[in-house]
Amino acid sequence: MKDFVLIGAAGYVAPRHMKAIKDTGNRLVAAMDVSDSVGIIDSYFPDADFFTEFERFDRHVDLLRRKGDGIDYVSICSPNYLHDAHMRFALRSGANAICEKPLVLNPWNLDGLLDVEKETGRSISTILQLRLHPSIIALKEAVQNEPGDTLHDVDLTYITSRGHWYGISWKGDERKSGGIATNIGVHFFDMLHFVFGHLRGNTLHYTSDTTAAGYLEYDRARVRWFLSVDSENLPDVAKQHGQRTFRNITVDGQEVEFSGGFGDLHTVSYRHILDGRGFGLGESRVAVETVSHIRQMEPVGLTGAYHPYLKNLST
Repeated sequence: MKDFVLIGAAGYVAPRHMKAIKDTGNRLVAAMDVSDSVGIIDSYFPDADFFTEFERFDRHVDLLRRKGDGIDYVSICSPNYLHDAHMRFALRSGANAICEKPLVLNPWNLDGLLDVEKETGRSISTILQLRLHPSIIALKEAVQNEPGDTLHDVDLTYITSRGHWYGISWKGDERKSGGIATNIGVHFFDMLHFVFGHLRGNTLHYTSDTTAAGYLEYDRARVRWFLSVDSENLPDVAKQHGQRTFRNITVDGQEVEFSGGFGDLHTVSYRHILDGRGFGLGESRVAVETVSHIRQMEPVGLTGAYHPYLKNLST
């Protein structure tokens, strides 16, 4: 049995990590969050210690280490801009880190973390659950079995409606979240690289506080992408059924069905990590570089191969 601590226990994704720790037969001994709205801990590890101040949490972890009861893993679900610091804390506390995506906001932070891995002998893994989704694995295998010059046309659309709170929270601050493309898109960009190969081109067509769209070209695909947290951008069919989220990927006009099967992918990810098969800093680099470049680009507008949903924004 491995001992875990968790940073960011009040976050949206934290319960999936708690479930994964429990489902893999391990133990959460302590958790930390500046918010105390963490009653969900009782559903998994009611005996875990809890801290709202990082300084006290740091001392607790250090005390465990000095007593010889050091922790094995730090699970990190904190806001994106804190990931780098929290991974460094984990490794320098003698633990391995399991961090939510994006690992970092800027590619150069990956190089610094590689140095800390070498310095401490500990490792960092991230949750890239789409790489473990059966439909995505099947798509990758199909692409790999095609002639090498095959080039697919892909449309990626992801709209996950958020209320007014979003813009007030850290997620609405580009300096903290990385913006829309990073906050809700980085795992999709990783999946595209995973399936279709090296990234060859990156164009930004549109960006705002709630929506972004662009074009990516990989070895095996030309991709038009559209990401939004604005419910006004939902297609009519979703609105008619009262849906607040719309997720769609088409390859050469054929939809890839991957809407189901997400519930246990964090647990599957943890099993892979604990078995030594996790995704580390190297696997994260292309997606981190992709979203970092998007943040630095000036949108070119409705020119070239833009996503069809952009026409609705311009009317």
